[in-house]
Formats: sequence, C-alpha cells, structure tokens
Amino acid sequence: MADNYLIEDIDDFSDNDFAQEEEHYGELYEHFRFVSDKGQSLTRVDKFLNMRIINVSRNRIQQAADAGMILVNDVPVKSNYRVKPNDVVVVMMARPPREEEIIPEDIPLDIVYEDEDLMVINKQAGLVVHPGFGNWQGTLVNAIAFKLKDTPDYNPKDPRFGLVHRIDKNTSGLLVVAKNENTKTHLASQFFHKTSKREYIAVVWGSPKEDQGRIEGNIGRSPKDRLQMVVFPEGDHGKPAITNYEVVERLGYVSVVRCRLETGRTHQIRVHMKYIGHTLFNDERYGGNEILKGMRFTKYKQFVENCFTICPRQALHARTLGFVHPRTGENMLFESPIADDMALLIEKWRNYTSNRNIE
Repeated sequence: MADNYLIEDIDDFSDNDFAQEEEHYGELYEHFRFVSDKGQSLTRVDKFLNMRIINVSRNRIQQAADAGMILVNDVPVKSNYRVKPNDVVVVMMARPPREEEIIPEDIPLDIVYEDEDLMVINKQAGLVVHPGFGNWQGTLVNAIAFKLKDTPDYNPKDPRFGLVHRIDKNTSGLLVVAKNENTKTHLASQFFHKTSKREYIAVVWGSPKEDQGRIEGNIGRSPKDRLQMVVFPEGDHGKPAITNYEVVERLGYVSVVRCRLETGRTHQIRVHMKYIGHTLFNDERYGGNEILKGMRFTKYKQFVENCFTICPRQALHARTLGFVHPRTGENMLFESPIADDMALLIEKWRNYTSNRNIE
C-alpha cells in the first residue's frame, strides 16, 4: 500500500496494551523495499522511487534522503545517488494517519519554549501521551491538538506533525513537538541517528558498586509477561539498547542516578536498571513498589510506604533535552527541574539517612 509520508511517526501503537506507556525515540519502520533488476540503468534514487511510489512528490523523496531515511544496501544515501543493478533500496517512512478521531481538549500545558516550528513541553507525571486503549481522551496529544488547532495545515492524525518522541505515562519531563513537516523530519532524523541529547534523573533501589557504568543489552517483549519488557543479553531477540548511568547521590538504601540514552527503547531505563539489580523506586510494573533494600522493622516499612505515597509512580524524570534547531541550526538545550514529588522523595531519604550509618 502506498504511503504519502516520508518522515517517521516514531510512536509505536501496534499493541494497544502498550499504547499508554511506550517510550520510543526515533525508531524508523521500513515501508518500501525495491530491488533493482539486472538490467537497471544508472538512475538517481529520487527519480527511481518517484516512479515506483504512488502520490509522492520528488521533493518529498529528496527531503527523506536529506534526513537519512533512504537506504541503499543498508547505507543512507543522498537523492543524487545513482541506483545500480541489484541494489536494494529501502525507504523508512511514517505510517498513514490513524482512523481514530483526535479531539482537541483544553488541557493546561507547561510549555518551556515555543517558536513557529516547534514546542518543548514539560509533561507532568500521570498524563498519558497518546490516545489508546482505555485512554481515548485527556492525553497530551489531545492537549497539543487544542494548542495547534489554528496552525495552518495542522492535522492531529497526520504523522508529519506533532510529537517527535514520547515518554511513559508516569514519567515526567521534557518532550519536543513539531509544528510542521520539515521540523518533524529533521528532528526525527536526529533522534534516529543519536545526535540528540536526552538525560534522565531516577531514584533506584540500592547503591550501584561503580560510580558510573554503561548498560548494553537488547530489549524486547517478555515471553512470560507481555506487559513487561526484558533484556536479552545474548542479543538473539529484541532491539539493541544502550544506557549510560552515573550515580549522583547515594542515600543508603536508594540512589539518585543520572541516565543518558544512546537508544530509545520501550521502558529502556526501567528495564536496564532492573537488569543490573537497581529497579526504579516505586516502579509497579517492574517490582519497584516493594521494599527491595533495607530492614524489616515496622518503622522502616512505614517510612518506605510514606515515600511511596509522596511519589506514587516510578521515580523517573526526563530532565535534559538537546537538539539542533531544524531551521536556524542553533544548538538547543533545555533542562527541567526535577518534578516536585521526586524532589520531596529525595529530600525525605536525605533526612532519613543523615543520622544513620547505612552502607
């Protein structure tokens, strides 16, 4: 089926059970694959594709090539590449607009930056990013649809506009929204090619042995629980994922860590930190809502329960977001203060450990 879009809708909604809580950054999906025949004459790749894809202009194809989304024999090429016999030409594209209606809703947004091309939003914990199973309204996308309803050519179902990436429902922090096709194309390319900057602050159970580390391990759907993701250390399943972490503060039975993503897989930080034995604090899906470190005394249990109440979600905040502005070429860097519930949680653990000798 022909598809008009040459930019990636990096949100993956193929499974409604994950529609509320996936975290994807720049994953591209193959939409067209052509193998040139043995008698193929040397032909520019933009012309080659223009003759084969219905209803797509050559200019749109050239934009996709500029964004690194056209591959020949697994290598990104520019629009002037000349296709040779037996070349495998692949186009990484967005899916067609979805059928469900996106209803604009006047939901308050914390917009930390906005210009004619994009918005950077500081999302509060508990706000679902995209409509999905059980959450067809009241989402960030509904709020964005209301905010951009008067923007020329904007269509909330059109993947050429809107969110460039996403974070989980119960993760707080920064997201970037594209207001036009060119911005979406170039930002998606930066996420895909790992040139954007994304750092998170998390509170995890336990105290990592090393002050910093690098976690590598394919992430994929758990064969035992389809609502969880797991690490496949041998690399036979899942998708490659890399998380760099640094311990910011050790607070006895928990630690504050900074995580820098090189990839953006579903629940990546949550899964990787659990994999190395440091599950995120109060991460219900991955067992962090149990007391994983510490004592069995009643007072300690009550203290932890109070902490769960203070921060009633996984303690994860998307603090830093950086990218190159598609129009101006300026390096944009944004930082969001740690969300109030996490800040209170950290302070509570500081107070608890200040008069105790906890190793």
